[in-house]
Amino acid sequence: MGDGEDRRFGELPLAQTVEAAAAMRRLTGMLVSLEQPNAVVDAMVAQFADWERQLEPEVPADSQPRMSTDGDSKRLYLQRAFDIGTYNPCFPEYHFDEISTETASGRVTFPVNYEGPPGLVHGGFLGVFFDCVIQQHSCAVGRAGYTRSLTVGYRRPTPLDTELRFDIARTEGDRGIDAIARLTLGDAVLAIGTADTVAMPSEQMAANRFGQRRTG
Repeated sequence: MGDGEDRRFGELPLAQTVEAAAAMRRLTGMLVSLEQPNAVVDAMVAQFADWERQLEPEVPADSQPRMSTDGDSKRLYLQRAFDIGTYNPCFPEYHFDEISTETASGRVTFPVNYEGPPGLVHGGFLGVFFDCVIQQHSCAVGRAGYTRSLTVGYRRPTPLDTELRFDIARTEGDRGIDAIARLTLGDAVLAIGTADTVAMPSEQMAANRFGQRRTG
């Protein structure tokens, strides 16, 4: 995970969850790229049904996240602060190269899974991406909170399967946190995400709020 063993914001995913998420992301890209029916996909669907039957008894009956005062019938809450895409293939993967209190930067590549217009990233996924990296930046430097607003400005089409850069400028004020993130390709600005976020000390979002992973 992007912040080591940090459990302030919930439990870390299992290593096999991370591996499975990467495989599902790759398979999804292959599935949406097929032009004709394929016998392998029929076998996959049958296997999926069998796996669902086997896993269902292991999944908590209550899908609500388990807090520290709850019983074991609820679902374990996995942290959503760092690198969500590594264990949930619905979210994009990205990598930070530099993080300081006021600035951050990194890289992202969107595979075909996130396609909207031909060869381009769907604009909605860019909103998800900006929300993820802006919140991770704040969580990493100690003060984060709920997003009040997020505005995405689309400057140029964003290509798939291309390594892109992002940078974030962050300021804290009396009302909370203001952040501006840019997605770029070379000198071209592709999109800009502007967020207004509540500022909360990390202890208010500490792991003692969340139920811990059972050992047995």
